[in-house]
Amino acid sequence: MPESPARKTQATTPARLERRFELHDEAATTDFGVRFAWAIEVTRTAARADVSAEPFNGLQVQLIGDLGAGKTTLVRATLRALGHAGRVKSPTYTLVEPYTFDTASGPLDVYHFDLYRFADPAEWADAGFREYFDRGTVCLVEWPQQAGGLLGVPDLVFQLSLPDEYGSPGESNEEEGRVLSARAFSETGKTCLERC
Repeated sequence: MPESPARKTQATTPARLERRFELHDEAATTDFGVRFAWAIEVTRTAARADVSAEPFNGLQVQLIGDLGAGKTTLVRATLRALGHAGRVKSPTYTLVEPYTFDTASGPLDVYHFDLYRFADPAEWADAGFREYFDRGTVCLVEWPQQAGGLLGVPDLVFQLSLPDEYGSPGESNEEEGRVLSARAFSETGKTCLERC
């Protein structure tokens, strides 16, 4: 199936900001999702209020990690914090789930993608998803490496993984903790990440 999540989705573009977050359990992942939703809304509001600020032209967030790393948990928390009250389905089979929010800064369209099932980057191009990324929307993309380089350079990359050292050698450690390594590749992504 999918190649290792270590495969890069952005070529040699240097990150504008990198941060690391220790997510000790599912509640910490949910809390980060809430902070991220708040950062999106504050960034959109600031862009509308300050004509000298960079406009909010959307946000592409790529979520990388093994199965069970917490990518969908993070997306669910973000969507709920933005105002979604219903069930948040994983788009593993539908490939994309759309959400529309009425926020203080105006309507916001969010698209949650899961590209896990793609065997070839051409499938992304054939699916016609490019239009979703060109409308000032927020696109949350799980398994972006399955689209090869066709997604272009994202605004943010969130990589979820187990901590490097997890307990003593030979010691069994059943904790749920994860490390979120976040990298921003655009000014909008950097602004959002600074607010998390």
